Order: sequence, then structure tokens, then C-alpha cells
Amino acid sequence: MHIRACTPDDLPTLTELTIETFRPLLAGDLVRLRPEVTAHDHAHWEDDYRHEVPALLDPAEDRFITLAEDDDGPLGYVGWHVTNGASGRLEMVAVHPRARRRGVARALCTTVLRELGDRGVEAVHIGTGGDAFHAPARALYESLGFTPYPTVDYARTLQSGRPVTPR
Repeated sequence: MHIRACTPDDLPTLTELTIETFRPLLAGDLVRLRPEVTAHDHAHWEDDYRHEVPALLDPAEDRFITLAEDDDGPLGYVGWHVTNGASGRLEMVAVHPRARRRGVARALCTTVLRELGDRGVEAVHIGTGGDAFHAPARALYESLGFTPYPTVDYARTLQSGRPVTPR
């Protein structure tokens, strides 16, 4: 496995990797959780990633992507950025399904945390889901020293601007 900085030429491949990584969540688990909210928020989730992933790379704005690859191509990546010189955030961690459970995410996160430290960053943040799909990510982040903050995000739909009667 080789870890390196992303270039603009990598973005189409990383976008497709992201879609494959999160397909079980966005085309499966979330749909079953609350279909009407998922339909509203994520109806075009593949296209959303086609816009979101390229936006992760903007070095002039301190936004970077670090990727891992082998002879078969990219294994995964971390999108990250620096804010105000002292704070950092890991925006996206995606590992291709074929490369899971091989230490790819750990190696990427460790590399990025080292880079953030070298840049003088004092605090680093990352968010993830509380669902079963994200359980391995939560375990990884906690093993890397991140502490979960107790937050809750609620969602519901409205019909013609009026609340829909809950089920």
C-alpha cells in the first residue's frame, strides 16, 4: 500500500469509490430507517457525491485529500482541511469494500493526523453515523484517541409546510 496526496486526475476514481463505499448505507440502511426523509435528503445521493468529492480538494483553501493505493488502484482516502490554522477536520473517510479490514483507514487517518500536527493544528474533529454501518468507523476513531461528543440529529418531513402526523 502506498499513501500519497490526491491530484485532480484522481477525483473521478475517488468519486466512484465513494459511491461504492456508501451504497449499502444510502441505498439500503437509511432507506429502511425513514424512507420519506431519505427520499428527500438523499434521492440523488450518487450525484451529490459527484459534486461533494471534488470539493474536498482545494489546496488554496486548505482542503486536501490523502489517498491509499495498491497496484489495482485506489483503496481509500481521507478528505481533510485546516481551519484558522489551529483546527482540523477529517471530512470524509472512504475505503473501497474490497479493501476493508486491511488497515487502510487506520493508515490514512494516522498519516493525516501527522500532517495536521506538522501544520500546527491543535484539535481535530470528525463526525460519523451512529448506525451499524458506521460501527467500524466509530471503533477506529476511538482507537485513534477521538472522543465522541453526545449529539443527536433528528429528521422528519413536512407536507405542504404542515407537520405530517407521526406514525
